[in-house]
Amino acid sequence: MKKIVALIFTAALMLGLGSINASAQNAEEAQVDSTLIGKDIFKIMPSTGEATVTVHQSKEVERAFNTAVKEKGKTINGYRVRIYFDNKQGAREASQAAMASFKAKYPGIAAYKTFSSPFHKVTVGNFRTKSEALKLLNAIKYEFPSSFIVKEKIDYPAVSN
Repeated sequence: MKKIVALIFTAALMLGLGSINASAQNAEEAQVDSTLIGKDIFKIMPSTGEATVTVHQSKEVERAFNTAVKEKGKTINGYRVRIYFDNKQGAREASQAAMASFKAKYPGIAAYKTFSSPFHKVTVGNFRTKSEALKLLNAIKYEFPSSFIVKEKIDYPAVSN
């Protein structure tokens, strides 16, 4: 009985040492050149003017890109910043003025005017995360003090972004 236990213990010990050796070999193969850590490799590389770059990509990347292009015009859940929300008399003109003012100051950000009876609303931006919308809210808070973040369906992000 003692010989069987000793034999099992010896076999387990040998298997353990074998796996330690295999782990050590994998760690050696995966090492990073420590002289490049924290350095900008584009500044290190010699610049000769023109260069040729060849990219080999898998079919999965091409398929994903084509799928994203097909998604144009679709919507996803996201966030926008509402800069105007009112139902008073003259709200239509005031909403148009708020939208025009925003577009003049921030021409690269999309603006949307909607009417849900009895409210006229102007929302701006297409943000996938609330933190992105919060950045815009903080930037425009003084110009549009009643602005706030809303969760809405947003336009599917463009591939070029």
